[in-house]
Order: sequence, then C-alpha cells, then structure tokens
Amino acid sequence: MLVSSSRLEGFKEFLRDKLLFGNEPTPELVAILLVYFVQGVLGLARLAVSFFLKDDLGLSPAETSALLGIVALPWMVKPLFGFISDGLPIFGYRRRPYLILSGLLGTLSWLLLATVVTRPWQAIAAISLGSLSVAFSDVIADSLVVERARQESQGDAGSLQSIAWAASAIGGLITAYLSGFLLEIFSSRSIFLITASFPLIVSGVAWLISEQPTGNREACGNRNRPDFSGVTQQIQQLKAAISQKSIWLPTAFLFLWQATPTADSAFFYFTTNELGFQPEFLGRVRLVTSLASLVGIWLFQRFFKAVPFRKIFLWTTILSAVLGMSALLLVTHANRAIGIDDHWFSLGDSLILTVMGQLAFMPVLVLAARLCPSGVEATLFAVLMSVSNIAGMVSYELGAVLMHWLNITESNFENLWLLVMLTNLSTLLPLPFIHWLPGDSASGGGGETPPPQTLEPARVEPEAVEGLGV
Repeated sequence: MLVSSSRLEGFKEFLRDKLLFGNEPTPELVAILLVYFVQGVLGLARLAVSFFLKDDLGLSPAETSALLGIVALPWMVKPLFGFISDGLPIFGYRRRPYLILSGLLGTLSWLLLATVVTRPWQAIAAISLGSLSVAFSDVIADSLVVERARQESQGDAGSLQSIAWAASAIGGLITAYLSGFLLEIFSSRSIFLITASFPLIVSGVAWLISEQPTGNREACGNRNRPDFSGVTQQIQQLKAAISQKSIWLPTAFLFLWQATPTADSAFFYFTTNELGFQPEFLGRVRLVTSLASLVGIWLFQRFFKAVPFRKIFLWTTILSAVLGMSALLLVTHANRAIGIDDHWFSLGDSLILTVMGQLAFMPVLVLAARLCPSGVEATLFAVLMSVSNIAGMVSYELGAVLMHWLNITESNFENLWLLVMLTNLSTLLPLPFIHWLPGDSASGGGGETPPPQTLEPARVEPEAVEGLGV
C-alpha cells in the first residue's frame, strides 16, 4: 500500500512538474484543458468542410475565402460573450451553464451540416453556429486561464497558456491524419456526424469547474435575474483599460500584423485540383503541422520566453516572409527541376512555417493574460482576442479580393505566383510600427512594461487562430 501511495505521489509530481509546468492537476484544470482539447479535436472535420465547400457546394477559391471570413464573425463579438458570462449569471453561475450550452450548440451545428445543409447560405449559417459554440466556450476557458495566470509568479509566466494551447495542439494532433484518412472512406457528411459527438464533452466537463454561486439568494430574490449593474461596471472597467495607450498601441500593431491578405484558399484548390493531392496526404500535412505546433510551443517555453516581444515579432515575421516565398517553387513546379517531389516539398514547407507562426503567437497570448484586471477577465481578454479574429477576417476577405482581381479560379492558377508574392511581401508592412509593442518579454524581462502586480485593477496594459476547424 505504501509503495502504491508512493508511486502515485511520484506520478503526480511528474505530471505537475514535467507535463503541467508546475500547475496542480486539479479537476478544474482537467476541465479547462479538455475544452481546449476539444477545440483541437474538431479539426477532424477541417478537411471535410473544405472539400464539402469545394465539391458538394461548388464554391470557387474566392467564394470559399470570403465565406471563411464570414463564419469567423462569432469570434469578433467575443467581448459580448465575455459581458454575458461575467455579468449575466445563470442560476448564479457564470461559467458552468454557458459551457453546457456551448457544447449543445456545437453538436447541433455539426448535425445540421451532416443532414440538411445543401446550399451555401445554409452552410454559412450552420458553420457560423458551430463557430459561435467554440467561441463562447473559448471565452469561458480563457477567463478561467486568465484568473489562474494572474496568480503565477514572473518565473512561471506563460506556463498555463502553454499547456492550454498544447492541449489544443494535442487534440489536433490526434485527429490530424484521421481528418484525411477517413475522408477517403466516408463522405463529408458522415465525418460531420462523427464530429457532432465531440462538443458534448465540453457540456460534460462543465461540472468539474470549481465555481461558487454569485450573489445572495435572499438579497437578490432570484439569482436567475440578469445583473445589469454588473455589466455597467464591466463597461466602465473595460473603457478604463482600453483607453490606456499601452494597450491600444500593441493591439493596433497586432491587428496590422494579422490583417494582411492570405492565399490559403487558393492554395487548397491548387494542391487538390492541380497537384492532385488526396485527402489522405492532406491529413499527413495536418499531422505534421500539429506536431510543428507542439514543437513551437515547447521552443517558446524552453528558449524564447525571455526574448523581448519586439525581437520575436521582427525575426519571425521576416523569416516567415522569406520562407513563404518558397511556395513559388511549388507553384512554378521548379521544385521538380531540382529533384524534390511535390509531396515532400509541401510537408517540409508546412512544418517550418507552422513552427515560426507558433513562436510568434505564444507571446501574444501571454501578453493578453498578464494585462487583464480582476472582475473583467473574460471581457477584456475577449476584446483583445477578437481584434486578432477581426484581423483574420480582413485577411481572408483581402485574399478573396486579390484572387478575384487575379482571376484565380478552381481551374486557373496562372497568376497564383503573383498572389504568393503579394501575400508574403504584405506581411512585412506592419514592421515599421513594431515599436508600438512593449519592449519586455513574456517572462517580464526588459523593463518597459511594469509587471501586473504594480498596476491598479482598472489601469492595465495587452492580446490569438482559433476556430471551428476551417
């Protein structure tokens, strides 16, 4: 018995110190990580959605890019979800009921895609409903992470964000290859039906959240009644926070950084229609990028946590732009001339660019969490993250405009090389404004931004691609 107890304690110690970066493996932490894990697992339907839009609904690259921008709208009103969660408790609870509802909405959206959706507008509605489900549950999970992160020491800064995003990456890793392999066996609608079961996990783990009812039953009379005074207080706190120059300047930079046009939709059509990549291989690519995402998280936590924000953004942006130009070799088939197969070239390119992107993205999350004041965590964090998502929508819509101008269709890729050049060069445009970022690092070194302990609750200083699997 002693041996068993000793081994159990040893396992807990290993789990806490090695896998959870010093965080205690409580039921609530398990619940939080499972919410992020489900976000990653929903990637099982990512390729199914893409092929469904391309083959079943017959959309062009520009139309697909425009649609993906539209369905991201729920991620842009995340502050509203933050207000609802923080200020309008259900039966006195601010977190649990909303997680339950989010899971049920997610299941409904995938069931609709699996059964009744036959037109583009129906697809937009169903995918947007799923996006709403993930966005709302993400707000709840983010707020719980922020509440815990504010208790971290400077030396442990970013550890909770790292394991949260690692949970999402692991979920994506597990389903990455299956997303393509299953598409070779089943129809898109069958995969949507399988995916519909995953959001129910979010509803189930809601009961593990450690939460005390807000208010007093006798004083309030009915704890189910909306507390609009709390919402008013949140608005005042939010206004005080975002009026700080040290918040809106970095946020403006991050918007510019992420709003540059993307060629993703055009590339999907190019690889499937022109190069003939099959779903199974695209699943392998997703597996590689999921692994690369984990590598990026580990590298940040191990080596780059103390590197100043400006330096990380500068070099990852420049290197990503340079490496992104390598896609020209694939588009012009020059890779074949130097003896590199299309498949191997695509795998290597995806791996390197994903690591770069994750290294640039982690400090964004850490910076946002450090600067959220008590009592309005979900709302302010959601505001900062929604800026990133608005930028993502702008990126897709600008990409759609460029594809239309360059006449890139499902069968015409003559100007794809020009699109690749324009999208990669545009990523360098925000760099002249890099001084808008604070000069310190994720671990607090550098000295330009005061540590969060020195800030009053309403005077803080700020910042994320989430998604539905599209």
